[in-house]
This record gives sequence, C-alpha cells and structure tokens, in this order.
Amino acid sequence: MTNSATEATSAAQVLAAKNSKAAKRAIAARANGRLLDLSAPVEPGMELEPVLPDDPEALEVLRHSTAHIMAEAVRQLFPGVKVAIGPAIEDGFYYDFAYERAFTPEDLPLIEDKMAEIIKSNEPFVADHWDKARAHDFFADQDEEFKLEMIDELDEDEVGIYQQGDFVDLCRGPHIPSTGRVGAFKLTSVAGAYWRGDEKRPMLSRIYGTAFFDRKALKRHLNLIEEAKKRDHRKLGRELDLFSFHEEIGAGMVVWHPKGMILRTLIEDLEKKEHLRRGYDMVQGPQLLKRELWERSGHFDNYRENMYFTEVDEVAYGIKPMNCLAHMLIYKSKLRSYRDLPLRYFELGTVHRHEKSGVVHGLTRVRAFTQDDAHILCRPDQVENEILGVMSFVTDFMDLFGFDYSLELSTRPEKSIGSDQDWERATDALRQALEASGREYEINQGDGAFYGPKIDVKLTDALKRSWQCATIQCDFTLPERFDLTYIDPNGEAKRPVMLHRVILGSIERFIGVLIEHYAGAFPLWLAPEQVRVLTVTERADDWAKDIHRALLDAGFRAQVDLKNEKLGAKVREAQLMKVPYMVILGDREVEEQTLTPRLKSGKNLPAQGIQEFIELLKAEAAEPLERLRHKEEDQPGA
Repeated sequence: MTNSATEATSAAQVLAAKNSKAAKRAIAARANGRLLDLSAPVEPGMELEPVLPDDPEALEVLRHSTAHIMAEAVRQLFPGVKVAIGPAIEDGFYYDFAYERAFTPEDLPLIEDKMAEIIKSNEPFVADHWDKARAHDFFADQDEEFKLEMIDELDEDEVGIYQQGDFVDLCRGPHIPSTGRVGAFKLTSVAGAYWRGDEKRPMLSRIYGTAFFDRKALKRHLNLIEEAKKRDHRKLGRELDLFSFHEEIGAGMVVWHPKGMILRTLIEDLEKKEHLRRGYDMVQGPQLLKRELWERSGHFDNYRENMYFTEVDEVAYGIKPMNCLAHMLIYKSKLRSYRDLPLRYFELGTVHRHEKSGVVHGLTRVRAFTQDDAHILCRPDQVENEILGVMSFVTDFMDLFGFDYSLELSTRPEKSIGSDQDWERATDALRQALEASGREYEINQGDGAFYGPKIDVKLTDALKRSWQCATIQCDFTLPERFDLTYIDPNGEAKRPVMLHRVILGSIERFIGVLIEHYAGAFPLWLAPEQVRVLTVTERADDWAKDIHRALLDAGFRAQVDLKNEKLGAKVREAQLMKVPYMVILGDREVEEQTLTPRLKSGKNLPAQGIQEFIELLKAEAAEPLERLRHKEEDQPGA
C-alpha cells in the first residue's frame, strides 16, 4: 500500500516549521475548518493550525481511530468475522460485526488485551485513495459483503482507504498519526443492531467503547457510566413501580402504574394551568383522520413510513403522528380577523409513530406517546414576539425542573415541501428571534421538519447528558396548503403564519429523562408518594390512621405502613421507594400526640404536632411552583 502524502510537504512538516512544540502534541490538522491527517499533503495557500488533544474535535478523531483498532483486534481474534461500520459517537465509538455467533460481554476483555498490543506496537495510520474497481476487488477477496455494498452506493470515482497493521478499511478519516497515541480506552457493552438500521436486514453484533487521551478522563467517564446505570429509568421504573412494558401488548407501548400515573398527572395538570395562564386555548382532535388530509398536508408523501394506517367502512384513515391538522381545521371553522390573532391552540395529544423495534428504548423512544403540543396562528408581524414567548415558557419550565439547555437552529432537510421563499422567510424569523433573545445557538444543517425550519432545545441533565426537548417550528407552508386566512385592516384576505411548538415534548420521554435526572428521588411537589407514616408498635396504629387522614385531607399524597415488622425494615422500604418524608410513631408520639419526621437521607427532625408538620410540607411543596407563578407577567408572548 502506498502513501501519496509523502510525495509533497505534509501537514506535520508545515506545523513543525511553525511551532515544533505544538506540532509534537498535534493529533491532526485543521485547514479552513476542515480536519486533515498530519500526513496529508499541503496545498498552496492552505492555512494550517494544529488540532491538539484539548480541541473539541480531537476526541472524535481519537475515538474513530480507536474504533479501527478494535476492528483490527476483532479480525485477528475471530477469523471469518465480517466488518460493517464503525463511527465515533457522542461518548465513544462502536463497530458492527457479523460473526457465526453474537459477541458477549465475556469477549470484551480478550478484545481489549489485543487492542492494548496494537496500541503498544504504535502502528501508523496510513491514508490512501483507490479507484472503485480496485477497492471492490480487494474487499471481494476479503469476502467483506458490507464493504462491497457501501462501495457500490458511492458516487465518487475514488474511495478513501486507511490501513494500520494488517487492517484495511473504507474511511474518509482523519485519524491520529499512529495507534500509540491512544491514551486510554475501554470497551463498554455489546448489543444487537440491524444492518443499516433495517429490521429486514441481517442482525449484527455491535461492540461499544470509548477512548480518551489520559486515564483520569477515562476514569471520570466510566464513573459517569456507572452512575447512569444506577439512574437508568427502566430500572428505576420497575423498582419504584411507575410503569411497565409487556410483550403481549407490543413494543413501545407504556403501561402506567398508579404511582407513575400520579407523576404523569402532576406534570400534565401543571402544563394545563400554565398554558391557560399564558393565553392558550385547550383543544382536542381525533386519533383518526382521513388519508386525504394527510395527503394534503404532505405527511403521506414525506412521513408515511412513520405512520399507521387503517380502514373504516372501506375508507382509508391515518392514525395521527402529530396534532397540527385538527388545529388548522379548528382555525378554519370560522372567519378570522387580524384582531383575533394570535390564536394559541394547546392539546395534550396522544400520537402514534412507527419506530423500528431496534430503536425503541424504555420511555425515551416509544410508539405511542403524548405531546404537550400547541400551534400558534399569528400575523407575520407577531411571529418574533410569539417565538420569544415560547422560549420564555421553555426557560421557566427548565428552571423549575433544574435543567440547563442549549439551542440549535435546524434548517431545511432534503425531503421537504414548500417554496424556497417560504423556507427563507421562516428561517429568518427563527434566526431573528434567537438573535433578539440574546442566547447563543448553533446551526444544525438539514435537520428541520419537512414543512419548516425549527429551533431545537437540548436540555442537559445532572450527568451532563444532552436530550432533545422543546422545539419551535415556523411554518408558512401548511397554512398555504389548507388555505388558512385572516382579514386584514383593509378587508383583504391574508395568510397567517403557524408556529408548531412543544415545551417538554413527549411526556413519556420527558418523564424518562426526569427519572434519571433526579435518580428517582423526586422533589416533594412532584413525588408520587410524599409521606409514609410508620408505626413502631401496634399501640400507635390509631394515631397513625389519624395522621394519615389529616395528611390526605390537607392534599398530600401519603401512605401508612401498619405491618407487624421491625421499624428498620419499614424505614429501608420507604427509603428504597425514595419517599421524601417518613413519619415515625412510637409510644411517646402517641402519648404526646406528636410525630417525628424523618428525611429519606436518614436525618430526623424534632418531634412536632401534625399541623406544624403540614405547614412544613406546604411551604416546601409550594416554593418551586410559586417561583414559576411569579415570573414576570409581561414576558414576550404572554
């Protein structure tokens, strides 16, 4: 294999001439925003800068390279294995393999040992370009069917090739200079994955891992992984008896248990109150709408693979994947004046989307879910203020639940409807609102909805993980398709703008994120069970029942445990259920008609009367909600 990069001055040589110290630390180079191998030839006029280990993009290069090292190790250890794809991902990397059996966690230490040997050997990553015919012949000789499929799909005449040791793969790069630059790595898990994510294609073995430039960073990351396992909402959902899934029902369909339904109801009731307070009207549309409507909206052509269809009396219907169509028909049900706008229609609407079984995941990726969906129909001159109002709404709720968040402006995808002019107007409206908000944002090219661009809100949880949450979509296209109008001051019919928006998004997904954010230990106002009354002896049973009734009458979610068990066992059970307060009742409390509160942390509060305890609970439960209600009333869009 040859390396044409050696025939010209390389990026490494240019960087060394500019700053030899930085060049020694560099793992790649950047030219006009594009990453290059250090071995890449330098073109005339190219301005280079080193990519150092602390560069935000350096980890991606390192992890992609470590994925190749893992693939080399697997090839050496498991003859006959077929290699598919192996990208860097947010927290590490993976590679997909086809083998005579599925890989297991027990295989990982063996693969890690072989990877350590490859890293110690300090093999160089060598880049090259082959014409498609040569690449096809090479991988055909290797019997690498997945590589052949990828080559056949490429439009280019040449393909990128990388080699380290005896491992050769299709790749655009860039890579670190040699395997020895990997500071620390760990293989973390195995899973099944369909080739190309298509459940009709072969099931492959996916091995996940991560890599860092030093061992301390790896240790911090592995500690976060362990903490994430403890917080996994699927595990906590079972332990706290919140929800379940059943094969008899089907994948991605949630069954809410009593405590989970309380949690969900608390969030939904709060949403209803806050939407009404902010000038929204509550509406509701049906689950089934005729296919003709979905064709008219563009969903049938652009979203059909995510929808379910059925027939009623030989008429085709689509089960709604979103709520916008019914909301537009509500608007269209009467003549609208410019004075009527904006109109804000809010619906906690249950929708169904066909997610592939391979991506269904607990509450965070389901097939049936409820969105806190709203559609704002407004005049063009009102758009910016309405967007700012939604952003303020998002900020208030993120503060309430204790989340930080970031913003992305997602632009027109390849598969879309509407004119270039409408897309430009919609994108400009979102961009201007973002600029007016004063918040930083990034551009996410090509990830808008098929009918309009959007602002995506990515919340950050307690483990610093990012989750898609709220979205604000600006749409000039559907009002045109459904002929929505209002009468302006001159008596002329004009077209309104429609904003599609959610604040929390999927209620199911948000609860899954929330469980992991709080590690199942919800604040008092949100806890499905706020107080558990525990007795030391049977002599306290009557007093326990009186306290329990007083708590229920005061509006608190309380339970009483009268089981004939030791107090320690009762306390442990309440702690495992993460109940914020326990009330301990023994002979002294019965005699003095008091109670002793105990926090789930184990701290005991002084003995006190029932009314004093109720006032303590009221103050703690009300405080976060009072902060939400006392946000400035003159917020944009209010």
